[in-house]
Amino acid sequence: MDARLRSRRFILCAAGIVATAALASACGGSGGGTANAASTPPQLDTYQSGGLSFRHPAAWTAYPYHGAGELHYRPIVYLSTQPVDDPCSTHAMVTSCGLPVRRLAPGGVLAIWQESGIPAVRLGLGERVRVDGHPATRVVTSSGACKKIGADRTIQVAIETSPTPSPLTYFTACLRGPNLAQNARRVDALLASTRLSSE
Repeated sequence: MDARLRSRRFILCAAGIVATAALASACGGSGGGTANAASTPPQLDTYQSGGLSFRHPAAWTAYPYHGAGELHYRPIVYLSTQPVDDPCSTHAMVTSCGLPVRRLAPGGVLAIWQESGIPAVRLGLGERVRVDGHPATRVVTSSGACKKIGADRTIQVAIETSPTPSPLTYFTACLRGPNLAQNARRVDALLASTRLSSE
């Protein structure tokens, strides 16, 4: 009797182990599929106008700027996950420009390409990088110009497209969590795809 009971318990335990292993395998396969879906690269669009071109996530809509800007601020194009407004206003013959989004939505991105209206003597402070082979500096902060619209991270890049003294080209990205790391990688990919040429 004891032998039969021990044999039956052994068979039940073995069956339980096999079932648990099968369940763990199924769960593991499902988790892998979710991870792969999360890491799938986004669909890309290409922006090209004048001497600037780059690839960007299709969810970041491009809004070319058609206004006159101001003396020290000449926007080229905005990229945003939400609609933008005209950032410039004129009062008493004086034009001032700010950011085209008042408040960045959670997970939102606002990126700005612009040109300086005055020559720069040299690149400013920041990590030395290159954009399309041109010398550039990169500064990443949790404050900066983007904080006033609710961003958690500001990425600013100044690019020397011609030997100084000359006007610089600027790229600014405002990122709000969640998904900061993911969107920062997408900004890196955008800059890596950028091509700049003198008109």
